[in-house]
Amino acid sequence: MTAPTDTYLTEPTMKTSTKPVRVLIADDHEILREGIVSVLSTMEAIDVVGEANNAEMAVVLFEQLRPDITVLDLKMPLMGGIEAIKAIRRIDSAARILALTAYQGDVLAREVLAAGAAGYMLKHGIRKELVEAISNIANGFKHISLDVALELGHYCDSELLSQRELEVLRYVAAGNTNRKIGELMGLSEETIKTHVKTILAKTKAHDRTHAVTIALQRGMLRV
Repeated sequence: MTAPTDTYLTEPTMKTSTKPVRVLIADDHEILREGIVSVLSTMEAIDVVGEANNAEMAVVLFEQLRPDITVLDLKMPLMGGIEAIKAIRRIDSAARILALTAYQGDVLAREVLAAGAAGYMLKHGIRKELVEAISNIANGFKHISLDVALELGHYCDSELLSQRELEVLRYVAAGNTNRKIGELMGLSEETIKTHVKTILAKTKAHDRTHAVTIALQRGMLRV
């Protein structure tokens, strides 16, 4: 993470370099993608070398173009964002990827960074933060949006849910009773009650609905 400055109050800058930073943009929303290109086109130190409208195309274009940085939306058709990050990193383990998302949850951020992304940025900060993020990553640093960094710090000592607990919580989110969840998972109702109790303890939730809300906010569950 970069030094704790408020990126919304500073002008975006790029360190001078003999060559522009070659950037690949991947986002399925054409208007947003055009907006990103518009922001970056004002910077002489950045050269947008390609655009992709889905994650699979992003992987293909990365292999063809070998950009310095790939700006990748995490929610696109055909392939998940984390899967795309891993695929790109398999092509080049040194690939530098800036993940774009609307979700500031710490759990999703942890997974994205663990997959190999060099940055995690919220979409609402594109106009004022994107150039700074690319600059930081191009110069060998990681970049995490301030709101996300605060979430990571707040939950740094919290215990994550197990895969089984996440499965139970997904069924809870769908409105199933403990008995029905047990039938669906081939487990006893008492076992499901135990899992739900553990979920409430780990998420510090007051009840099942609160646990689902927290899980969505933190990126444990995704819509």
